[in-house]
Amino acid sequence: MIYEIVILAMIAAFLGLRLYSVLGRRAEHEEEPIPNRFDAGDAAKTPKPVLPPGQQTVRPQRELAGYPPATERGVREIAAADRRFDLLTFLDGARAAYGMVLEAFWRGDKAELKHLCDDDVYKGFSDAIDAREAAGETLDNRLIRVEDTTVHSATLDGRIARIAVRFVADIATVTRDKDGNVIAGSLDDAVESRDIWTFKRDITAAGPDWLLDETDEG
Repeated sequence: MIYEIVILAMIAAFLGLRLYSVLGRRAEHEEEPIPNRFDAGDAAKTPKPVLPPGQQTVRPQRELAGYPPATERGVREIAAADRRFDLLTFLDGARAAYGMVLEAFWRGDKAELKHLCDDDVYKGFSDAIDAREAAGETLDNRLIRVEDTTVHSATLDGRIARIAVRFVADIATVTRDKDGNVIAGSLDDAVESRDIWTFKRDITAAGPDWLLDETDEG
């Protein structure tokens, strides 16, 4: 009799452990948090389909507010054709290029200008440098600050993107003769300069560089 009771107790214990095992796993499963719409879950592990270039979603250019419709359309066309283009990044680069070109011209650095400008603009700068050197004159100019940098116009002509930028800057200008004497200007009196420079880029090119394509007063 005692032997049978022991056997039944062992069977009951075994069944209890089995039941606990099943219910325990089920309870643990039910207590797992259910991913909500803020959790990445498995969705983050699923690769997103890569759309063909013509069907890719264009990155919104939210900084276009306030531009004329034609300018806005031109910027959006450039952004649609060149996925690497970002307007704010471009404007930062244009501001830097403005200073680099001016300083290279003032010190007569043709090699630097050749790198930053297209052939026609480079020739204009180069001829001016040659004339200045022939007269024995040097420039001692200073770019004090760039007060404003805005898009004046933007177009996409085939694969060539062009963006004209208006710069408003304070520049102190001094011209010296061959003996170093000041013959024009003053470093103590900065003058406001308004320029419209047009930059261009082949959007199919591997490099991200834009070239100065045209200069004008603005």
